[in-house]
Amino acid sequence: MWIGEVGQAALYVLLIILVLSMAVQGWASVKPSPRRLHAGRMLMFAQFGLAALASGALIDLLMTENLWYTYVAEYTGPHLPLIYRIAAFWGGNAGSLLLWVFVLTSYGGVLASLRHGDDARVMPLALCIYSGITLFYTILVVFVASPFTRLAHPAQTGNDLNPLLQNPGMTVHPVNVYLGCIGFTVPYAYAMACLWLRRTDDLWLRISRRWSLIAWLFLGIGIVYGAHWSYEELGWGGYWAWDPVENASLLPWLTATAFLHTAHAQERRGLFPLWNVSLVSLTFLLTLFSTFLTRSGMVWSIHAFAEGPLGINYLIFIGVVLVFSAVTIGVHRRHLSTVHRVEAVVSRETGFLLNNVVLLAATFAVLWGTVLPLVSGIVTGHQMAVKTSFYNAVALPLGLAVLLLMAIGLRVPWRRASVGDVVHNTFGSVIVALAVTVAAVVVLHAFYGPVSITASVALFAAVWAIISALAGFGESVRVRMEATGEGAIRSGFAVCLTNRRRWGGYCVHVAFAMMAVGVIGSGFYHTDKQQALAPGESTTIGNYQLTFASLGIQAGEGTRQMYANLVVSRDGQMLGVMRPAATFYDNGEAPLTNIAIYSRPLADLYVAMIGTADGTKGVFDVHINPLVSWIWWGGYLMIAGTLFSLWPSRTNGRARVARPWRGPGVNVP
Repeated sequence: MWIGEVGQAALYVLLIILVLSMAVQGWASVKPSPRRLHAGRMLMFAQFGLAALASGALIDLLMTENLWYTYVAEYTGPHLPLIYRIAAFWGGNAGSLLLWVFVLTSYGGVLASLRHGDDARVMPLALCIYSGITLFYTILVVFVASPFTRLAHPAQTGNDLNPLLQNPGMTVHPVNVYLGCIGFTVPYAYAMACLWLRRTDDLWLRISRRWSLIAWLFLGIGIVYGAHWSYEELGWGGYWAWDPVENASLLPWLTATAFLHTAHAQERRGLFPLWNVSLVSLTFLLTLFSTFLTRSGMVWSIHAFAEGPLGINYLIFIGVVLVFSAVTIGVHRRHLSTVHRVEAVVSRETGFLLNNVVLLAATFAVLWGTVLPLVSGIVTGHQMAVKTSFYNAVALPLGLAVLLLMAIGLRVPWRRASVGDVVHNTFGSVIVALAVTVAAVVVLHAFYGPVSITASVALFAAVWAIISALAGFGESVRVRMEATGEGAIRSGFAVCLTNRRRWGGYCVHVAFAMMAVGVIGSGFYHTDKQQALAPGESTTIGNYQLTFASLGIQAGEGTRQMYANLVVSRDGQMLGVMRPAATFYDNGEAPLTNIAIYSRPLADLYVAMIGTADGTKGVFDVHINPLVSWIWWGGYLMIAGTLFSLWPSRTNGRARVARPWRGPGVNVP
């Protein structure tokens, strides 16, 4: 039992270290010295060590099922596999808050160990702000929602982890979302520190862009994997339901995407410094809003924790951060001025700006739909429900605009261009994209139903974005081949290696266009049916025939699984047997639907057994989801492209950043 007391003691000591860290780091920023800077770094490492000790203590309690502790009794059980005992660490509110503190201190330790070429004042002030944010979460985990609360007497048995969370996705999705949301704390702390110290040169942008890209990648992995988990686990045939907590994780990802684009424009041309600082601050605020929605209990969500006392604490902290950010940006706004301007309407800079406008419009629309139930509940006493049709109606034109900007923007030069230049640069890719789209629509019509004009236009935009990126790469390879006489393969590798950031970005563009193809196909050409079948009976959907062969029951530890054997054939040829099932729990937990999926590049056959009728019949929910696997492939390509762009280039050890205007009459190139 002592291990739990050690964990609790580590958190109390962590509180003291955090307060001491803020004092030492603030002092080091005001009066720089190597000794104070070193002391501030050591205190960051101490924070990590104490958070790691507390986290290790909780994991030990969960693994050994120490039922003296409330958190262990609520989220473990006698038949829970070891991997899910560990995953129970973040399965509840208190444990996930401790994980949040652990990740914060881990990032803080990494930040303290790096050398950014900054002066002796920026690093301490950034660490001071960062430690203040960590202090807030540590106060919550110590005084509001502690995972080390003991029971008067040990529980007889644990309540077990929610069956929906007993999935491999539990080890991937939440952790990546946390790594993403928490990662945005670093660029925020550096942006605020640099502003207060009037260091608006390349320092904050260089650090913020790289850390934001890492956090953006983690959050993107979490979102995509969460969609995949929902698709395979919940049994409703879809992957994104515009759930409030799903929306909350999407919001900072959208604003971070906007920042990464205009950050590139600031690096190349010294543009949008005020805009970029504001986007970094907004992204951090939206991560706080995301955690508020998840933990306040004010909106219903399958992803949210139970209602607790955390909501008001988060609202107060969000208010403090909002005021601090607004004051910091307002007071130091003149230091973000620049003499550089967008030179022409037709230019890549304008494309980035339009892209940001579209992404922020999407952010506002999703945010409004998410908070409307809260606002209406406060004003009228009744929460208004926001239907998925609202989000879909907004997402379609905005998504189409993003795809078109992706397709055109890659072929528009910096500074200025004419409409004729753009037409000339994009004409070939448009023709190829039209041909591919027509062929795809013919295939989709033949297999999955009537042609949708809206879907065809959206599909064209996605295909054009892919062709445009490939054409840009092909053009660069051709130029190198002509200049060096190298072969196509060698030139392709050389082009990629000499500008990893550019081609990694192109790869990410292709990835999102692929994901858009998956969304379009599964959204517009999806078919489904529900039918009760007796043994020997068949049903047809699309060009598949499903024959119900038999019903069986399999007993497990604390569970009983009822399964059905469905023989699947297509065009008279048997493809195999699918086995959808339902799992029942002896402890009274709600039954869990086990999905059967037959996945191919062009479509998924998706079957769920949703019940029985008359004792012998099975009731099945059958879906055909065209092109849905393209979403998951696009997700893998997104990871690969982002990692490639993060890898340091041989020729560019350090990013070239245009320094902004320092004052009246001074134009720093």
